[in-house]
Amino acid sequence: MSTPPLAGAGMPPGAFSGTQAQAAREVNTASLCRIGQETVQDIVFRTMEIFQLLRNMQLPNGVTYHTGTYQDRLGKLQEHLRQLSILFRKLRLVYDKCNENCAGLDPVPIEQLIPYVEEDGSKHDDRGAASQLRFASEERREIMEVNKVIKLKLTSVK
Repeated sequence: MSTPPLAGAGMPPGAFSGTQAQAAREVNTASLCRIGQETVQDIVFRTMEIFQLLRNMQLPNGVTYHTGTYQDRLGKLQEHLRQLSILFRKLRLVYDKCNENCAGLDPVPIEQLIPYVEEDGSKHDDRGAASQLRFASEERREIMEVNKVIKLKLTSVK
């Protein structure tokens, strides 16, 4: 899963015009996250290949071993390790760029992301919880009705 370089890697500095260079440097954060995800998948894949190579290599315990085979496997192992190092550097660049893009955002405390009910306030919130439950069930019924209508329309189109 090879991904294209983030900016014009390997190109001379004047290869882009001003607006194209600006657009190449300002990559969408969601795209960066996707690239980071693919890079992590590549890292996992390469690591699995390294473990596979290590599992198939014999330890030097005095047993006669073909030098050519050993050198070939050692070369593959070194190449995988070099590629893994490159992938980790690429992941670090993506991570730094994402942090740079998100630096101006206000962080949301983790406590606000997790809904919970406090014990001391639950006694007077019983009515509110019941009304929320009714509202949620009505909303669910409406969604189910819309789904039925959509299914009917889809089957009539066929």
